[in-house]
Amino acid sequence: MKNLFYITLLTLILISCKKNTETKSTEVEIIEPAISVAQKIANAHGFDTWKYVSEIEFTFNDNRHWVWKPKTNNVSLIMGNDTISYSRKKVDSTLTKTDGAFTNDKFWLLIPFQLIWDKNATISSTVIDEAPISKTQLNKITLTYSNESGGYTPGDAYDIFFNDDFLIQEWVFRRGNQPESSLINTFENYQNYKGIKIASDHKNAEDTFNLKLSNIKITL
Repeated sequence: MKNLFYITLLTLILISCKKNTETKSTEVEIIEPAISVAQKIANAHGFDTWKYVSEIEFTFNDNRHWVWKPKTNNVSLIMGNDTISYSRKKVDSTLTKTDGAFTNDKFWLLIPFQLIWDKNATISSTVIDEAPISKTQLNKITLTYSNESGGYTPGDAYDIFFNDDFLIQEWVFRRGNQPESSLINTFENYQNYKGIKIASDHKNAEDTFNLKLSNIKITL
């Protein structure tokens, strides 16, 4: 009888230990990876939708009309009665000027996504600073390309001002990372294109200039 008591007690102890072990195993804390500011800005502008985009077209400043198929990286430039089509995978010397124009115009259109795409650039920590046009306090990061980064304008820098919803409001372009600004513009008249938010108006402080992005169409 005594042996039976000890066997029963030992069994209860083992069952209790097993339950405690199972309970502890379900209480493991899951730590989510931190999301960078660049990713938050891209997400706020609809970056999650980009993977579904099969074609995007837009007109840059009432001049150059582009049709881009990002999945194949085929591009067409339409100006008046002329059309130039090419693959960005094969850009030779005859296409350098055209592709440089596309790179510039796409940068204006999708700068929030360039923060993720451009691995050859560095992004500063976020600071609070006065936006140069609105004179309001906004969040600011600086995007800087090194002189060895390649591309069409190595060494340039952009001070990007964004609100608490991570939408870009203004930027300062500084050629060659010089202290003085080369261009200052707003980002306004945001519209939603199949889940991607794009600012179609970019005005200067005097409101005498507006770089427009128009005829925007996204195909998923």
